[in-house]
Order: sequence, then C-alpha cells, then structure tokens
Amino acid sequence: MGATTAMTALEAEVAALIVGALQLEVQPEEIDPDAPLFGEGLGLDSIDALEMALAISRKYGFQLRSDDERNGRIFASLRSLSAHIEKNRAG
Repeated sequence: MGATTAMTALEAEVAALIVGALQLEVQPEEIDPDAPLFGEGLGLDSIDALEMALAISRKYGFQLRSDDERNGRIFASLRSLSAHIEKNRAG
C-alpha cells in the first residue's frame, strides 16, 4: 500500500516520536498516515499504546487517558492521533 498520502509537519513529527519511543524498525516517513496503528497496520499493541501516550504526554503537555472512550478513534491512525494532538497540546 505505502504512504500514498503526504504527511503534514505534525504527522511527520508524531511518526518520528512513535518510531523513537517504540524503537520500531521502520522509518517515520514509511508510516502511511491513514493506515491503522494497531492490528494489520503497524501492528502495535496495548503496551505500545501506553508507551505512545507517555511519550506524547512528555512532548506535548497533555494526558491521554486509558479510560477515554474515544481512544479507538484517537489511536486509529497517525492522522487521527496527530489531529488529536493538534487540538489538545499545550502552548
């Protein structure tokens, strides 16, 4: 499938954060912004979600709560996660 959609600057930044925090063996630019982060997309799991939430909290200054019913949508793809960060980040 490949990254057919161009990434925004924030999506590229978040992709780099995810790759670094999770020590993934892909390059940030190889992540399709619309592909699922979990399951058949990047193949992440719930432990990865916790690691991502912690890294996002440190970098962007807001908490992603594990009991948020929107997490399925927030973590659906790089694009949806980046949009959530854009709306909620401090400063």
